[in-house]
Amino acid sequence: MAEELSREKRMEALVKRVAECTRCPLYSPRRRIVVGEGNLDALIMFIGEAPGYYEDLQGRPFVGAAGKVLDRLLEEIGVERKEVYITNLVKRRPPGNRAPRKEEIEACSPFLDEQLELIRPKVIVPLGRFSTEYLMEKFGLKPAPISVIHGRPYDASASYGPVLIFPLYHPAVVLYKNEMEKELFEDARRLKEVLSKRGYI
Repeated sequence: MAEELSREKRMEALVKRVAECTRCPLYSPRRRIVVGEGNLDALIMFIGEAPGYYEDLQGRPFVGAAGKVLDRLLEEIGVERKEVYITNLVKRRPPGNRAPRKEEIEACSPFLDEQLELIRPKVIVPLGRFSTEYLMEKFGLKPAPISVIHGRPYDASASYGPVLIFPLYHPAVVLYKNEMEKELFEDARRLKEVLSKRGYI
């Protein structure tokens, strides 16, 4: 119980530091921070790219149209949202929902690194190109386009032990390219198989 409390206090402190951060152009008192939500003891951590319009309004990750796709993916995998932890690489919404820029990722990624150390997930699921690129590099894995490495398991080592990286396309891809839905959900089924074989679900 003491450890859980400590973990909650550490996350509260992290949220406060994110709120006070002015290290990149995304800082604006008009924009909400979206640090993440879910189980602080989660086995699986999903990491998107940046908050969108509805995330900025609510201060929660994946609550818009892409969030509805993510909820369906979680159902396909066989886990509930409350069981996992969901966050983004960048904690504030880029203008016009554009992709996060290099300097924004560099400014914000230390917060994600802290979240990983705090939650210590055994499985990390980057969603989309930018979070996949960052995490593959962070864990010393060979970089490659998301179109090549999506839906494949990669074993890596974190400071706290072994970790599985399983990149997926960002759920928003379905909103712009309907034909990608089949591929995305096939990847989710592959992830479920891997989790089942390893005894994680």
